[in-house]
Amino acid sequence: MSSKYKKMITKALFLYLPFFVLLFSANMFPQKIITTLGGSRKVELDTLSHWVKKNRIGFDISEIAFVNWNAGGNSSVSGLIKARFNRTYTKDKYSWTNELIVRYGLNKQDGIELRKTEDAMQLNSTLGYRKDTLSNWYHTAKFNFWTQFTDGFAYPNKEMSISRPFAPAYIFLGIGAEYATKDKHKLLYLSPFTSKTTMVLDQILANQGSFGVKKAIYDLNRNLIAEGEKSKVELGFLLTGFYKKEIVKNIIIENRISLYSDYINKFGNIDVDNDLSLELVVNEHVKTNIGIHIIYDDDIKAKEEVNGEQVTVGPKLQLKQVLGLGIVYDF
Repeated sequence: MSSKYKKMITKALFLYLPFFVLLFSANMFPQKIITTLGGSRKVELDTLSHWVKKNRIGFDISEIAFVNWNAGGNSSVSGLIKARFNRTYTKDKYSWTNELIVRYGLNKQDGIELRKTEDAMQLNSTLGYRKDTLSNWYHTAKFNFWTQFTDGFAYPNKEMSISRPFAPAYIFLGIGAEYATKDKHKLLYLSPFTSKTTMVLDQILANQGSFGVKKAIYDLNRNLIAEGEKSKVELGFLLTGFYKKEIVKNIIIENRISLYSDYINKFGNIDVDNDLSLELVVNEHVKTNIGIHIIYDDDIKAKEEVNGEQVTVGPKLQLKQVLGLGIVYDF
């Protein structure tokens, strides 16, 4: 990574990370300042704060072991650490919702090295204004950021990474209208103007044209003429939805969907991201999770192992299924 982009990332972290640390620690101790008749000021706990906070930290595990098992099989264990932090400010006609989602999972099988199963860090922020306190429709500005923590590989190949931290990273920024219920369990957002910035801050991946950025230019002898670009900016239409409901006692369904189409590059070709999960509640701290995550993005080209070499093929539907027993802590 060039020093230019290292400086850019460092500057962004110094500028924005303290802000979000303060934001997510805000309302831990809501306060109000009271001025007495004598002019002195004192700070008291504000029991009527407009901030609402929700935190959840969890750990899922799945394991299978074989001892003298005649049918054969490989013992394996998988673990997933996950966390979600929500901060919502509501006052009169204004609403500001912030969400930080972190997930990281690993798997170990007999005879096979440790492998990553999940890796994501997502930040969502929505600022809304409505014409009156009875309406569920808001004029909305929305910001979304997504990246990962560690390198990703097309296993069994571990020599060449197919993704890295900030390679890719996605930033969505747009304005539109959002329908939101009071409990924020039903959300529908429509934006005719949303910019999508794809960052690939790894020159090797950028030179390959990974994740849709402009790839490097070489001459006939494979000498580098121009390096690949490390970012790509699009302007398009965005539709997102969120739905959460207890469908029967102790079974909660949650679905997130995002549909995006760029106006300039193949308008009508839709990027799809749909994450559906079922949470089966055993008790306050023990829950079973069943989920399916589907992604399709024309800019993400699949990589396959052919005769010992990693070959880039066309875009494919990405599918992930999850089943795990987890321990969660809400605070």
